[in-house]
Amino acid sequence: MTWPPQRAAGPSQPSAAPRHQSAHQPQPAHQPHSTQPARASQQTGPQPGPPRWSWARLHPWATRRLIWLAVLLLTAAAAIAVALRITPLQTVNVAGQVIKVGATAPTLSFSGPGEVDLFGQTLTTHVPFAGPVRPRLQLTQITINSELTNFVQGAGPAKAERVLGDALASGWIHYFLWETAITGLGVAVLLGAVAGFRRLPHRTTVKLLVTGLVITEAVNLGAIMLTAYTAPATLRQVRSLSQLVGSEPQVQDPRKAVPVPPDVRVVVLGDSTAAGAGLPAVRDPSRADLDCGRSTDSYAEDLARSNGWPVMNLACNSATISQGLLGPQSRGGQTVPAQIDAAERARHAAEVIVSVGADDLNWSTVLRLCAVARTCDDKATTAYFQQQLAKFSKNYLQLLSWLDALPSHPQVIINRYYDPFDPQLKCLNSVGLTTSKIRTLTSRLATLNAVLAKGAAEFGFTSVRPDFTGHQLCTTQPYVQGLHDPAPFHPTALGQLAIALADQAAMNPASMPQSTAVATPPATATPSGSATPSGPPDPAVTPGQSATPSQPAEQP
Repeated sequence: MTWPPQRAAGPSQPSAAPRHQSAHQPQPAHQPHSTQPARASQQTGPQPGPPRWSWARLHPWATRRLIWLAVLLLTAAAAIAVALRITPLQTVNVAGQVIKVGATAPTLSFSGPGEVDLFGQTLTTHVPFAGPVRPRLQLTQITINSELTNFVQGAGPAKAERVLGDALASGWIHYFLWETAITGLGVAVLLGAVAGFRRLPHRTTVKLLVTGLVITEAVNLGAIMLTAYTAPATLRQVRSLSQLVGSEPQVQDPRKAVPVPPDVRVVVLGDSTAAGAGLPAVRDPSRADLDCGRSTDSYAEDLARSNGWPVMNLACNSATISQGLLGPQSRGGQTVPAQIDAAERARHAAEVIVSVGADDLNWSTVLRLCAVARTCDDKATTAYFQQQLAKFSKNYLQLLSWLDALPSHPQVIINRYYDPFDPQLKCLNSVGLTTSKIRTLTSRLATLNAVLAKGAAEFGFTSVRPDFTGHQLCTTQPYVQGLHDPAPFHPTALGQLAIALADQAAMNPASMPQSTAVATPPATATPSGSATPSGPPDPAVTPGQSATPSQPAEQP
């Protein structure tokens, strides 16, 4: 007889024994008494538990909304960033000067200074602003006119002083409106591209664009609303550019003014380079001459002896713009009056020559740091140089405005600095100034010269740079004092003569009396002091160009 097929047992029901097998028949030893434990022993791994539900499965609607919100926020941030970069600066005219108004890059702070671009340098404003995005001003054109001094220094009627602040506030408002419009246009383009990529229906696309525009403008207003509403009131309080960039106030010198001979035709202002540091002192020196280190071999004395012109040298060692040229300077326990005071009283001066910048930048400190450091272009020394250069730039603007306002309206010559180094020579390796370090120093000196030249050009002044090529340190006939000389890196007597020749070549012949050759004897009997130019200045050299000195008649 054939048995019908047995029904398969369920997963939890053991199969029945064959009917012919007795229930009391002993089971083989190798078989378990129950089939269920045997099956359980064959299962591996964790037993399946109840199903787990993620947030996306439980709330699919909310998940999609969060994803789209993230997309909208990223799109808003991108549109705002692009708008801040491409929104055109708004141009305002103040006292004939052209200023462009824009915004800085966003920061994480909610208050801080704005920015002013001056002579290629970015300065932080002395006036603080609220908000992560703040005004940025760019002085693009300086016009020489009667209102320039008021524009820079604020020394004018109250009504005229308010013109600057009102114009800057108006420019900022126009910029903010442009930025808002460009932000909206940018987010519309970006979200339109997303909708097209996702092939969204027309109605959904419109909702997306409206929602994105609202969110973006809310973020935009929230980010710069504080600045947009507070900046105009802050800018209207600005009375001068000097107040905006925080130039140091000038202190009137209480001492008796320096007497100025009535026939002075050339006035020299500046630092140790113009004073003639390390060279023999002038004949019959005054206390101020000795304290300031004024030398008979300075380029001022060279110009006087070579041409017979009355030249007044007011330069002083360690002079800066704020303490020396525009303000009094302490030297040797006494107060030296501001150099600009005597220049203002030189009513017949046809030429004013200025050498300034090295002491403002603490150039001697820069040299010492470079010599002992492993490298000269690390972040610390670079930040220090940039900080000093920014401070110099704003003080330099104030100096230029004072020079432009001199009563005699002289030709102003700004001396750029010579290059004392030759990277091919190795004589400075012993003091830590390697070739790579010298390249860094030369680059920073070129940056200073660029600021000097650009500032002079903006005011219509002349800038010259004497050429010391072939006469740097370590050459057989250096124009620069060496490490063991009284004033290392300063010009020698021949270097001073090279500067005098460069300045004379840039002078306007019509404003100066005809040279009378060597009208006065040298104050000292040193060979370098008696050296005279080999001929008249080259007429082909125009103002603003450098002049290469001719070979002096006598060698030191």
